Amino acid sequence: MRDIVFLFCTRSLRLFAFGLVSVILVFFLTARGFTTTQVGWLLTLTLLGDAVISLFLTTRADRWGRRRTLVISGMLMIAAGLAVLMTGNFWLLALAMTIGVISPAGNEVGPFLAVEQAALAHIVEDHLRTHYVAWYNVAGFSATALGALTGGALSGCWQRQGVSPLSSYEWLFWFYAGAGLVLIVLSTQLSRAVEVEIAPVKLRGPVAQWTGLHESQPVVLRLSALFALDAFAGGFIVQSILAYWFYLKFGATNLELGGLFFITNMLSGISALVAVPLAKRLGLVNTMVFTHLPSNLLLMAVPLMPNFHLAAGFLLLRHLISQMDVPARQSYVMAVVPASERSAANGITATVRSLGSGLAPSLAGIMLTTTALVSAPIYLAGGLKIVYDVALYRGFRHVKPPEETK
Repeated sequence: MRDIVFLFCTRSLRLFAFGLVSVILVFFLTARGFTTTQVGWLLTLTLLGDAVISLFLTTRADRWGRRRTLVISGMLMIAAGLAVLMTGNFWLLALAMTIGVISPAGNEVGPFLAVEQAALAHIVEDHLRTHYVAWYNVAGFSATALGALTGGALSGCWQRQGVSPLSSYEWLFWFYAGAGLVLIVLSTQLSRAVEVEIAPVKLRGPVAQWTGLHESQPVVLRLSALFALDAFAGGFIVQSILAYWFYLKFGATNLELGGLFFITNMLSGISALVAVPLAKRLGLVNTMVFTHLPSNLLLMAVPLMPNFHLAAGFLLLRHLISQMDVPARQSYVMAVVPASERSAANGITATVRSLGSGLAPSLAGIMLTTTALVSAPIYLAGGLKIVYDVALYRGFRHVKPPEETK
């Protein structure tokens, strides 16, 4: 139980820090003098860099040690926060944001999630796995919500008191770097129970040797292809992009955006909890698909609204159901692979999601500079996600986790 508490604490602190800077990240970069197109490329490089580093660390975490991997991840988070503060040069900042860990979307990036969830699944029983994964997501969504609200409110308050926008954003990044230091300390307090003993296995083929996957290689690679499509679609609507879209479309203020994304993340947390009884009744794959489809239709309705309040209302409706697939998806991945391959499987599926989402913000940034295309990222996101839902159902509806075969 002690390890579960620490895992939830690290998740909450990290997502609070991610949410804190996600709402103001685009504003911070534009205040530094970068164009919208340059900002889009910075976000893309950030997500791609996080994906590469995550892949390298998570495919080795079970062999190196999960606690050690989490400590290294905390160091990368500190590095990113300090680098953003110390340079305004585009190329230096691009390098720093590529190597370090920072979240443009306010959601999980880097190696943390894959390693922590593998550890969590290792110390709980199969029939409780989805339950704990759901609450783990609630902790994250709630923390992101509080972070988004705090970031928007603090920066807006400081600016009304005469602090320059750039300075108000810099203070938030100092907290971000400090959060990485606390994460390192918390990760060292986990016990050896979160580690896994790996029996020597001769891995054949370059893919197996690089990824550390043995038995689960076919299913993980198939899932990864689908998750990449879903994440590519989601990259068009990362929280930073959506916040800027609301500003361009309706002139929304930092305070309004902070409040909006506080509520969306809280609703996402609630929807993650609802996934637990649904998964027991419908199954994990059905829960993923049947809740994701209507949420994407609601997303595509957002740009059709004539004012901020109606658009925000449809976004809130979407978040009532949009995240029910998340705990189901994460639990499903851990259910269909052996315990000794969970960090690697989680890391690979998370990495392809990061790679997929990393390609889209640069395209979204270009679209946001053109009035006629300003809402195109939202339509693309919704349409591609529907394609993913259909493909997932057709490909995996017959692949059952252990608790659904008993």
